[in-house]
Amino acid sequence: VTFIAEPGQTVALVGPSGAGKSTITSLLTRLYDVTAGAVLIDGHDVRQLTLASLAAAVGVVSQDPHLFHDTIRENLRYARPEATDAEIEAACRAAQIHSVIASLPDGYDTLVGERGYRMSGGEKQRLAIARVLLKQPAVIILDEATAHLDSESEVLVQAALRTALSGRTSLVIAHRLSTIVNADQILVVVGGRIVQRGTHDQLVGAEGLYAELYRTQFAART
Repeated sequence: VTFIAEPGQTVALVGPSGAGKSTITSLLTRLYDVTAGAVLIDGHDVRQLTLASLAAAVGVVSQDPHLFHDTIRENLRYARPEATDAEIEAACRAAQIHSVIASLPDGYDTLVGERGYRMSGGEKQRLAIARVLLKQPAVIILDEATAHLDSESEVLVQAALRTALSGRTSLVIAHRLSTIVNADQILVVVGGRIVQRGTHDQLVGAEGLYAELYRTQFAART
């Protein structure tokens, strides 16, 4: 697997379950290390970076973001402990979640409960996006970030993601192809290999797995 994500680009990874999409992003965060070749950020091998500097450089929004049994404010400060209240509020406004928090009796001091059980899936996702905005990483990984949201929540999360990804390099694992049609580069992964690459328009107009997946999803929506 070889590809380059230029600074500020969005690169999407699509393909069947078990194809290796999450493994690729895990190599970037060093959950695994490569046995051949290298993974580079700004020309630096991630294996040569300290874990602290790597953690500062990469932000992740997963399908099921983890929230601690603490207040909303402290869950957000986990990304950047020195963040001011004004910075926290600005991140939440950008992530389309401030109005929800402001409507709660305790506002930003509301306890979210173990793993955030008091919040809906869409609200947890937007909090995770606010946390990434506070962190201001160079690279953002989205791992099926809208996979299980209802249509209303997905619209809000997508709006938040547009803000989060603006000007940042991002790797996006997507099941819903409608969420990555504007990606700068789409990689179709099968069996741990890239079998197609290009933009949405290039891939949907060519014969191959991407066009098949797109036609299947479009037919399901209509």
